[in-house]
Amino acid sequence: MSNWDETADFVIVGSGGGSMCAALACVDQGMRPLILEKEPLVGGSTAMSGGIIWVPGNSLMREAGVDDSPERGLEYLQGLVPEQPGSTLARKKAYVETGPAMIDWLRAKGIPMVYCKGWSDYYDEQPGGQPLGRSLGMALFDVRKLGPWKDKLRRNFLRLPVQGVEGHKMTLATRTLAGALTSIKVGARIVKSKLLGTEYAGSGAAIQGWMLFTALKAGIDIRTDCPTTDLIVENGRVTGVVARRDGKDVRIGATRGVLVNAGGFARNAEMRKQYGPQPSFTEWTVSNPGDTGEMLKAVMGLGAATHGLDRAIWVVSSRQPNGNIGVHANELAKPHLIVVDKHGKRFTDESCSYMETGQNIYKAGAVPCWAIMDSRHRARYAWALTPPRYTPSEWISSGYMKKAATLEELAGKCGIDKAGLAETVARFNGFVAAGRDEDFHRGERAYDRYFGDPTHKPSPTLGTVDEAPFYAVELYPGDVGTYGGLVTDENGRVLKDDGSVIEGLYATGNVTAGVTGAVYPGAGASIGASFIFGYRAARHAGGANS
Repeated sequence: MSNWDETADFVIVGSGGGSMCAALACVDQGMRPLILEKEPLVGGSTAMSGGIIWVPGNSLMREAGVDDSPERGLEYLQGLVPEQPGSTLARKKAYVETGPAMIDWLRAKGIPMVYCKGWSDYYDEQPGGQPLGRSLGMALFDVRKLGPWKDKLRRNFLRLPVQGVEGHKMTLATRTLAGALTSIKVGARIVKSKLLGTEYAGSGAAIQGWMLFTALKAGIDIRTDCPTTDLIVENGRVTGVVARRDGKDVRIGATRGVLVNAGGFARNAEMRKQYGPQPSFTEWTVSNPGDTGEMLKAVMGLGAATHGLDRAIWVVSSRQPNGNIGVHANELAKPHLIVVDKHGKRFTDESCSYMETGQNIYKAGAVPCWAIMDSRHRARYAWALTPPRYTPSEWISSGYMKKAATLEELAGKCGIDKAGLAETVARFNGFVAAGRDEDFHRGERAYDRYFGDPTHKPSPTLGTVDEAPFYAVELYPGDVGTYGGLVTDENGRVLKDDGSVIEGLYATGNVTAGVTGAVYPGAGASIGASFIFGYRAARHAGGANS
């Protein structure tokens, strides 16, 4: 038997949402969890996210009068995602069957959620798809609740106190009454928080604020600046970890198992080059700084099977003159904009899922590509978090945003084929006049229209590109994290290539091969999976009938 410096029942590597959920499930079963976080801040990629959880058939939908069920959710996943390692029927069933009960369990613990009604599934037209959406956000979180831990909560780069669909509404502040009123409401919150000397965290920080608050109330031991450096295996079973604490190695036993929720490898240049599509650079990611892949490699060293290592949650991005990354997850869906390659050709539905758009960029060999917009897009809609009607002078002077009186001149400035762009714009404008995008069917899904402009008639997303001046921005496939990794079963147990289990070892989150495969079915699917399989792993380790 190992000579442990200390022991816990369930050692959890990483402090993302799935970790907090697993730890709370441990406490409910009388187990002592221990969360080890290598970074100085708590929250992982969940805290930096949009803060959404995707759960079919959840109780908040029912309370809002929206008809849905786990069975419809399973039909949707089965039709979208082919059977593959990490995305088996058993895992899909576990997701949809566990999710609603887990949400009710979290709500019973005082964690307040809001239904994002209208935020459609990304493929709502498919069998089982839900045009009103299955996504849940978190109510705002007053960071004062954390006491001395408030400065240890990781935040998103955009610290806006928004919840649910408020962020989406704010993008239409100059176009809709709801957008204007929401912007006023959020502005009032900002003023209030400054007067009170506090911060109301929204999005991912709200999820992790509430989860951290609840975990601390439950007495859960959470350690920051405490990286796990090795897994200890005895007689074929993972029995503990080696962690680095205060400059010393500490051997920590895990009587019921170890859960790895340490994220993927978006910040690891060598692994991106080895596994991902090219070109691909760490400078293109907005993932958690701790997303460096060493725990993935450690588990692979034990013979774990992997799948989908070439996948990421792509988000179309640009590099601004000040070095900031502009993330364009919804701006491309607005009218009067198209995306083209160097030949001037469209290659995607600009309003489809951000992950699918990234995949289409690579499939088309369109790195980089270009957003082409006319004067109305710049006058009406935000770009890179910059309000409409205002284009910073450095955007133009630096060449970040090209501006021209004609499309021909714009193509010349971008190095785009002039004839190709002219032909594409003429063809697209013809589709707008006819009311149907014959090439890529833009606007035909509810999701396509969700991020459009409802005041733009007849289509909220189809608008001609023909009013000067014209603008262009170079785009590339950025990401919020990788989306492939360890193959696990329906209880989160890590598997080998032959399908056998590595006893005592569980995994969840972006370190695993996602249950949704190479498809993102709806907002919050990755966080939903992290929570659900962390919850199931803890219950399995505790002997619950999960």
